[in-house]
Amino acid sequence: MNSNLIFDFSVDKASNTIKITREFAANRSLVWSAWTEAEILDQWWAPKPWKSKTKHMDFSEGGTRLYAMCGPEGEEHWGVTQFLSIKPKDLFTGTDAFADEKGTVNEAFPTSSFEIVFKEHGAHTVVENTTMYPSLEQLEATIQMGFKEGMTMALENLDAYLSQHAH
Repeated sequence: MNSNLIFDFSVDKASNTIKITREFAANRSLVWSAWTEAEILDQWWAPKPWKSKTKHMDFSEGGTRLYAMCGPEGEEHWGVTQFLSIKPKDLFTGTDAFADEKGTVNEAFPTSSFEIVFKEHGAHTVVENTTMYPSLEQLEATIQMGFKEGMTMALENLDAYLSQHAH
C-alpha cells in the first residue's frame, strides 16, 4: 500500500460505530465498481488466505448479496447484505448479517447497518465506511473477531486489484 494514502480506523463506543476512511489510488468509477460488482468483490473482500465467494447478488435497492468467506481448510462462513439505498458512485447503505448458505440470518452473531460514501480526492477516491451496531456488546464482539485486521487485509487486496486495473 502507498503509505501516503489516507487510512483511518476509529471506534466510537458511545454510538456503537466503526468508521473506516480509506483512500485508493484509482478513480471513483473503478472504486465504485470494486465495491458493487460481485465478480470484483470476490477478488478482494476476504483477508488472505481466505477467499470471498458470491452465491447471488442483486445490487439494487432492496436487493441482497449472499456470500461466503471460504477458508484454506474448506470452511465457509456465510453472510447476507441487504442494500437499502443507492446513489450511484456517491453512496450506498444497507445491513450485513451472518447467515447460512440459504441466506437465513444467524441471530447469535452481530448484525450491522452501514453507509459507504465515495468521494473524489484529486485522481484518487476516498471511501468512508461507517458501520453501526445495535449494542455495545455487538460492536465489541465484532472487534474481538478481528474486524480491524480482516478489513485492513481486505482493503490491501483492493489496493492490489486497483493497481492492476487503474488507467
